[in-house]
Amino acid sequence: MRIANVSGRLTLLRDEGGIDVETASGGRFGPDPQAVYGQWKAFCAWADDAPWRGAALIDPKPDDLGAPAPRPAQVFAIGMNYRDHAAETGLDLPASPATFTKFPTCLTSPFADVTLPSGAVDWEVELVVVIGVRAHHVSPGGAWDHVAGITVGQDLSERVVQFSSGGQFSLGKSFPGFGPTGPWLVTPGELADPDDLELGCSVDGHEVQKSRISQMVFGVPELIARLSAVLPLLAGDLIFTGTPAGIGATRQPPQFLRPGQVLSSYLEGVGTMASRLVAPPT
Repeated sequence: MRIANVSGRLTLLRDEGGIDVETASGGRFGPDPQAVYGQWKAFCAWADDAPWRGAALIDPKPDDLGAPAPRPAQVFAIGMNYRDHAAETGLDLPASPATFTKFPTCLTSPFADVTLPSGAVDWEVELVVVIGVRAHHVSPGGAWDHVAGITVGQDLSERVVQFSSGGQFSLGKSFPGFGPTGPWLVTPGELADPDDLELGCSVDGHEVQKSRISQMVFGVPELIARLSAVLPLLAGDLIFTGTPAGIGATRQPPQFLRPGQVLSSYLEGVGTMASRLVAPPT
């Protein structure tokens, strides 16, 4: 199953087109894309029963798409979670997930313009997990049962702020627009192997990152188990699961994003999003 945020309305995506969920369900499920995660099991049962057949179809355009989970209560992010990324930075693999947060106000749509606050903004393509069922003290073996789906994300990072004053990861990664996600959410059952998908990104068509999520130090089940051992993961929460090698800061010389460039990011089995970088207003 695929769901999308189309002009702020929850939409079920089928091969033949999009279906407005509130209309097709007779109001059983509202239009708010974020609210559906609080009713996830009931929504999945409704969608599987196919009562929407014969509903009017819509044809979503890229500019109509918003973040699949636009207002999560919590946004977790994981640092140094790919072996090749640790190698390019010269750091040891972490013994436990290096966790920080991206503040929810940084989230934006998959095809939105992103304003660059400085000349030191870097890219980090990531698989993003959306929680569908509250998870607390969950084992790795049961972790995927708590996942609504996955989507593509960019953990955009202003490196000067990130590493200032002893390390301000959450601030450096939370400027407005620094968390594009999309283009939609795909449930795990739609994927042949949700633990081994290709992901990557390019700047103006030039590939800068490419890897597979099987190269993670801590895979999705282990991340959910480790995080939920400390605090509850709530329906609709996001987990940015880390980025592979190829970031701009480790290049010689360092390479950062510039106004006018387009940053394209993809995840196998999910889709591609594109962010146009713009200069701040004068």
